[in-house]
Amino acid sequence: MAGAQGRLSDGGMGDGTQGGRGGGDAAPLPFRAAVEALRTARPRSEVEVEATRPPQRLAPFSYALEATVVQDDQDLADGRLVLLHDPAGHDAWHGTFRLVTLVRAELEPEMAADPLLPDVCWAWLTGAFQARGLAYGEPGGTVTRASSHHFGGLSERPPTSQIEIRASWTPREGLGGVPDTASHLAAWCDLLCQVAGLPPAGAGGDASVFTLPQRRGPQPR
Repeated sequence: MAGAQGRLSDGGMGDGTQGGRGGGDAAPLPFRAAVEALRTARPRSEVEVEATRPPQRLAPFSYALEATVVQDDQDLADGRLVLLHDPAGHDAWHGTFRLVTLVRAELEPEMAADPLLPDVCWAWLTGAFQARGLAYGEPGGTVTRASSHHFGGLSERPPTSQIEIRASWTPREGLGGVPDTASHLAAWCDLLCQVAGLPPAGAGGDASVFTLPQRRGPQPR
């Protein structure tokens, strides 16, 4: 994925943004402030982040980022984070903002077979929020394991396994109705790095933090 390592894309406000109500209305100030916080945030150096086209029709206003965890020029995990905003509020969100994510990484087959893996992955997400003292509500999501076995002309390829985390949550709004999106982005990057098998930044070898071992044959860039 293109983009400068450890920082967001320096593109304009339009990059990764979907304006609602026909696209002709100016985005409300809380949404613009939340997006600007995402654009100016500085994730850890192993995470490359850039704006991408957001999904349409999910909310009047949306902004999207995609990220890849890179180490030694190899991609270890990737993900997508979408910020949704409905100034009128949304009953299911219990707020006017919603964050939606997809995180993926390849695993060793024996690690993917661990029956506790889905619970561990979900705990990483909620634990990332707690570690940064973030207030959030209405979390929901799924953790999916998929395995591929190859046959015929592809039979020489080893089996592959992938973990996929899909989740959404409502970031609590602060002053001016603006959530702390920069801190939520940092927590999301923490999740990406844990799924990639990297230790938490500044963890100092904390034995209480469990991360996945790096997978066989990460994808070269």
